[in-house]
Order: sequence, then C-alpha cells, then structure tokens
Amino acid sequence: MIASLLDLISEMFRFTFMQHAIIVGTLVSLCASLLGVNLVLKRYAMIGTGLSHVGFAAMAFAMWVDIAPLAISLPVVIITAFLLLRLNESNKINGDSAVALISTSGLAIGIIIVGLTTGITLHICNILFGSIFATTRADVYFSIALSIVVLGTFVIFYKQLFAVTYDESFAKATGVKVELYKSILAVLTAITVVVGMRMLGALLISSLILFPGISAMRLCKRFLTVVITAAIIGVVCFFVGMMFAVALDLPPGATVVSVNLVVFIILSTISLLKKL
Repeated sequence: MIASLLDLISEMFRFTFMQHAIIVGTLVSLCASLLGVNLVLKRYAMIGTGLSHVGFAAMAFAMWVDIAPLAISLPVVIITAFLLLRLNESNKINGDSAVALISTSGLAIGIIIVGLTTGITLHICNILFGSIFATTRADVYFSIALSIVVLGTFVIFYKQLFAVTYDESFAKATGVKVELYKSILAVLTAITVVVGMRMLGALLISSLILFPGISAMRLCKRFLTVVITAAIIGVVCFFVGMMFAVALDLPPGATVVSVNLVVFIILSTISLLKKL
C-alpha cells in the first residue's frame, strides 16, 4: 500500500502541468486558509461566494470583448470587496444581505453575458467549475507572489489583524487604523479568490476560505493556533484531494472540497465527543 502511494505521488510530480497545479493549489489553499480565519471570525465567511460570482461575470465579459480575463476580473473583484465592506458597515443592509445581493447579481449578469455570446462553452465551464490542470507558469509566479504578500502581511501586522478581527472598538481605542487593515484584508481576499477560481471555479472557491478555518476552530481556541492549524488543514486537504482525483479520475475541485467536508465532519464529531 505504501509503495502504491509513493508511486501515485511520483506520478503526480512527473508531468509539468501537474507540478504547476500542485504548486498553485498548495499556495492558494494556504492563503485562503489564513484569510478564512479572519473572515469567519468577523462573519464575512460568505464574502468569497459574492466575490467569485462577480469574478465569473467579469471573466465572461472579458472573453466577450476579447481581453485578458485577469485584467478585468482582478480590479472588478477588488472594487466589489470594498463595496461589500461598505455595505456591511451600513445600517440599511446587513452583511448577509449584502453578500447575497452582490452574489446573485454577479451570477445573473455573468449568465446573461454568456447567453449574449456563444452560450455555455468550455471556457465558461472552466470558470464555473475550475481547471487546475490548465494552470500555467505565469499562474505559478502569481501564486508565489500572492503567498509572499499574504504571509508577510500576517507576520508583520499580526497584532493589528488580531485586534481588528476580535474587537474593532477596542482596536480603534488603542490607535489601530481599523479601516486600513480591513481594506488590506479585503484586497488580499479578492486577489486570492480570482487566483483560486482557476483551481476550484466560481462555484467552489468560497469553500477553500470557509472549511479550513471552521475545521481548525473545532480543535483550537487561541487565534494563533487556529491560524496555523487552518493553514495545515487547507494544504493537506488539497494534496489529499488531488491524490484522490488523480487516482480515481475525479473532478479535482469537487474532490478537494469533499475532502475538506469529511475533515470538518470528523473534527466536529471529535469536538462533540469531548464535550460528552
């Protein structure tokens, strides 16, 4: 069994496109897991869904007018992230309603654009469901840059992000620029979502943000240990999911999400049994 497992891992690293997929997937999983802890604790967990649906609309429009998808989707998703923050702070629209509003609108606009062009094509399916095996060397470099920025932000601004996540009023009282760090979090999340859409697609990328964080919270209570555990869970679940996808010829994105779901159920059961 161990020999078969080693053969499978060796097979996964044999081809260049698989190497690109694993590098990009690992780095995006790491970034999404780290950001997800802050977003879950601030009850912004579903922001990934809203941003990914807007990203779908932006990419569909980019294909319609024959422009590089990243050139349109990245600025549009970043602007949407700021808009969601502003709507969430408004007394007129709460956070869940704001995400639902943006999410459904983005998906609807994207579907209309698809209908006006060539209909459902392979490219549109890749946007919706992911195409991790189509990752390029440019995706690898972009993912490396993203991971450096996210990890660097967490290390340099750890105390500020911790304060903003747990108690904004206290953070403001101690001189922390709350709006600045919330904006940084929004930008990093937007970039991660856009890059991650290549891996899991617009319909599944939010799970990469959600699952590792809530799974880690079943085991740990301190912020730092939750962050570290979430990062480990995110990366391990991605790699295990890829192994199952390759071995059983399954859709990679859906398989990774399914592994995350199984881990969450297992850790939730363990947490429940400890309380008995």
